Amino acid sequence: MKRCFLVVLLAVSTVFVSCITNKDVVYLQDKGVRGIDSLLIKELPKPYRVQVNDILSINVKALDPELVSIFNPIETNNGLSQGGVGGLYFSGFTVDLHGNIEFPVLGKINVLGFTISEIRDKVEKELLKQYFKTSAEIFVTVKLAGLKYTVTGEVSGSGVYTLFQDRVNIIEALANAGDIAETGDRKDVLVIRQYPDGQKIHHIDLTDIKAMKSPFYFIQPNDIILVKPLKRKALGAGQTAIQNITTISSILSVLVSTYFLTRNL
Repeated sequence: MKRCFLVVLLAVSTVFVSCITNKDVVYLQDKGVRGIDSLLIKELPKPYRVQVNDILSINVKALDPELVSIFNPIETNNGLSQGGVGGLYFSGFTVDLHGNIEFPVLGKINVLGFTISEIRDKVEKELLKQYFKTSAEIFVTVKLAGLKYTVTGEVSGSGVYTLFQDRVNIIEALANAGDIAETGDRKDVLVIRQYPDGQKIHHIDLTDIKAMKSPFYFIQPNDIILVKPLKRKALGAGQTAIQNITTISSILSVLVSTYFLTRNL
């Protein structure tokens, strides 16, 4: 009987330790950093620098629209408009493995490692140098053709997503994917990021307000966000107190039945 009691005690302790608490699921908790909250909120991300396989949307405008029509295709061969989600893939400018885009008239332009504003200035300068006169008053806009990222693991909706915003933080990105499940580990979210020399894995604790100062708080194009399961999920324990009580009751029922059966043998 003493052995049964010890087994029950161990089971109860394990199940209650495995209960998911608020500290596991609440984002951006104040963990002793009062006084610098306003500084964290004002923290701005560094300008994104274009990488291989990024798609750029470049639009050239002038006083005479016909002068710039060659730079602004309205439709692709597939009949998709330039403004559509699919059309951006066909009519946008993809950065090749050498960091170049192929631009009408100007030919190859190297954009690898440049910011969006730097690319705009570069294209405008080359157009004025090779094709237009200053009197044409051209105006160039350059944008990323959507911020594409991947979310997988312990989330409500794994998948590849595209947001048409200049910047997106990781909490917004996860919310767009249905948020992290209760069994997901918010304290160690992995961000797999692309760099010129390959991919690197980074870690961020989303339960700590200090995450707002992390260089991975704002996502970048082609980021992969991976949410690992909590260790307690692997134990098969419940997520709430009620679920834990149910688990304990089941364990007790099995142990008591086993005890009486073995006693009567």
